Amino acid sequence: MKSRLPFQVKLFLSLVLFSCLLLAILGGVLYHVIDKQLHHDLGQRARVQASEIALMPGLAEKVGARDTKGIANLIQPLRAQSDASYIVIGDVNEQHLYHSETPERLNLPMIGGDNAEVLRGKTIISMRKGGIGVSLRSKAPIFDAQHRVIGIVSVGYLTSYIANINARLLWQAAFYGLALLLLLFLFSWMFTRNVKKQMFWLEPKEIALLVRQQKALLEAMYEGVFAVNAERQLLLINRAARELLDLTQTEDKLIGKPLDQVVHLPPAFFADSSLAQHDQIMVLNQKQMIVNRVAIALEPNEANGWVFSFRDKNDINTLSSQLSQVRRYADNLRIMRHEQLNWTATLVGLLQMQRYDDAIRYIQAQSEGAQKVLDFVSSRFTSPALCGLLLGKYVSAREKGIELQFDPACQLMRIPQGISETELMSVVGNLLDNAVDATLKTPLPHAPVELYISDRNQELLIEIADQGCGVEDALKPHLFEQGVTSKPQAGEEVAGAEHGIGLYLVAGYVDNAGGSIEVTDNTPQGTLFSVFIPFETGEVHDSQPAA
Repeated sequence: MKSRLPFQVKLFLSLVLFSCLLLAILGGVLYHVIDKQLHHDLGQRARVQASEIALMPGLAEKVGARDTKGIANLIQPLRAQSDASYIVIGDVNEQHLYHSETPERLNLPMIGGDNAEVLRGKTIISMRKGGIGVSLRSKAPIFDAQHRVIGIVSVGYLTSYIANINARLLWQAAFYGLALLLLLFLFSWMFTRNVKKQMFWLEPKEIALLVRQQKALLEAMYEGVFAVNAERQLLLINRAARELLDLTQTEDKLIGKPLDQVVHLPPAFFADSSLAQHDQIMVLNQKQMIVNRVAIALEPNEANGWVFSFRDKNDINTLSSQLSQVRRYADNLRIMRHEQLNWTATLVGLLQMQRYDDAIRYIQAQSEGAQKVLDFVSSRFTSPALCGLLLGKYVSAREKGIELQFDPACQLMRIPQGISETELMSVVGNLLDNAVDATLKTPLPHAPVELYISDRNQELLIEIADQGCGVEDALKPHLFEQGVTSKPQAGEEVAGAEHGIGLYLVAGYVDNAGGSIEVTDNTPQGTLFSVFIPFETGEVHDSQPAA
């Protein structure tokens, strides 16, 4: 497997290479600037020196007389003070009268071919190859008393001399550049280390994978999730959050917007923003939500944003109601077991006392009613789970002093395809519980609760009638809405949360099966619930109360 350099090393090497390249380019530009400026400065210096020498008192007379010894005596002191590479004096015929470096060139022609302008009375600066090499030089004319050109002064700097100056300056610049490069090395390493630390020592590919995993996880979550920064602007929001809050815009259009422009927030939504909060009930976009909040902290005790997760409070109530149904089923079984244990204990006592006739009569008395119900239920309903539910409800109602009466015409040999056995048990169980609860609110003696289940026609018919307190007319249109209940909550929070869910679940199951529910007043009092579920899915009816 091919080894890969860590991100920190790659970033460090990239910064170092870039710094070296940048310093090389800066060095080249610096050399060009220095060389150009040096040529300009030395050219002007040579021009000034040539012009001053040409105006020296006595020089014109000695040049006119071709007094080479006198010219040498006059120029030599100046030569000792000048930094020029050479000083040359020539006559009007371009012949050497003085050369500071090579005296043997006296009376020899001047080399370079740049004397024409000078002989016309102009001072020039040129780069030419002379007798001792290529040089940057300036030439000035020597005038006599009649202002006629009688000679030439040439002051020059050899290119080798200029190169030495450039080299010295570049060496100094290179020293500072090397020091700067070392500082850049140190800075690059510290910078890359700090970047890696800010990335929690992760490689870019690992970060990219985490981002993809986070996005997939957020989209797969059933709970709504959104995050905001310190300025309370949206950083992310998942699909479930948009659905729960009824937001039609895509995530890309929502990101960056202030949260209060996207969601209608309660005033205390950001109260105690430095603390984490769990399971807080808040209203978001006119919906009750259970909200959790966790701060995003890059540094301890410093919140840089918050992550909120939330879910619909009604969903929690629904789960609570379903759990309560399971508990009620378990309680029914416990009641039946408890009653059977009592009967068994009594029977064992009679047998131990050898009162066999009393035992037989006790068995016949206890089993007569229960056996009739057991035989009736087991013969009329083919679903074992539904039989167990009905027997449990029968025993539970009897312990509360209420008789559950089965219509003799009851029959259920098949279950419609649109509803499962568990959902059917939930429908029957919730309606029976409501009927028993409504009957308990009436004075003693309690009237029986009547049950009729039939599959003889093209639809399953379930009728449950009670003679309880009934349902108010104003409540009937909203009876199947979530959270609506006719039961007093008595200030008990947990019980209250479970109320208003049973009929909502019943309506949902029936509606999904394509059926309908009717609610009518019973005679002489109470309520009659009628459920219609077709065996073949056809027209879907809305659950509604009947007049």
